[in-house]
Amino acid sequence: MAVKRIDSTDQNVSKYVFDFGNAVAEAVLYKYPTYEARTVICCSTQSGCPVGCRFCGAGDAFVRSLTADEIVGQVQHLFADRDIDPAKVEKCQIMFMSMGEPLLNFGHLADAIRQLHALYPRFSLLISTSAPAVDYERVNALSVEVPAVGLQFSVHESTDAARDALVPFKAKLNLHQIAAAGEAWFVATGRQPFFNYRAHEGNTVQADADRIYAMFDPDVWQATISVVCERDESVAAANVRQRQLATDFMGKLGAYGYSTRCFDPAGQDDIGGGCGQLWFVQDWMRNNPELARPSVGRTFPIVHAPREVESAA
Repeated sequence: MAVKRIDSTDQNVSKYVFDFGNAVAEAVLYKYPTYEARTVICCSTQSGCPVGCRFCGAGDAFVRSLTADEIVGQVQHLFADRDIDPAKVEKCQIMFMSMGEPLLNFGHLADAIRQLHALYPRFSLLISTSAPAVDYERVNALSVEVPAVGLQFSVHESTDAARDALVPFKAKLNLHQIAAAGEAWFVATGRQPFFNYRAHEGNTVQADADRIYAMFDPDVWQATISVVCERDESVAAANVRQRQLATDFMGKLGAYGYSTRCFDPAGQDDIGGGCGQLWFVQDWMRNNPELARPSVGRTFPIVHAPREVESAA
């Protein structure tokens, strides 16, 4: 296995590319403001992704699911590379959201979660999913077994039609089904799930907030509002206007009583720090076409931020 580290000009974030020979994975390491104070790791669960989300650079091709050891090994490598002593880290969140759909690799994911919880029992483990139509009772049971597990659904839009255009994978839950699955997880675990909403020009008006409120009970759900990340290295989408859209929509949801947070990852513009900006994986896929099978998303148009927003920096 070969591992390459790419450091951002923002000194708080680095990206790691794992080349397994027959597959590639990425992980991202953040510090806030030091590794000892708070560390966040985004790791991959698959090489490429079969779901095909149109804003994601990994959405055009799928290679294979990663083994539990390959998932756990990403976390261990990041700690070792930066000489981080996990015992000295006050807060840490390990997020399964860098590349791949975690719930389409549930067997290996569950094994990896058990291993990571045994290694780092104080650390939070967040599953971020696009909500494929799988057996969520298994997810609930794992989340009860391992109390460090959190669950986040990639909702991204306030209507199913808009979400279907963004996430073309057909075997997935609709928005009302996601709401029901999250409520069942809340009942089973006593913990609030999150929904992740990708804020852009076309989905941040009051009517969008009203539709979200009609489906997602703020007594059950917490909201993550994401600043748009682009799959294209040439587009600097993480600008002031994009952040303002996210902040404004957070205010609309906050008025409904949601606990909200903004996901605005460092390193978006130069190393692709955020989920979906997997530029190095895109290069690997182009160089290994015999391994990278087209995903369902390949035939769908790429979704960018509106052009006037892209140039607003």
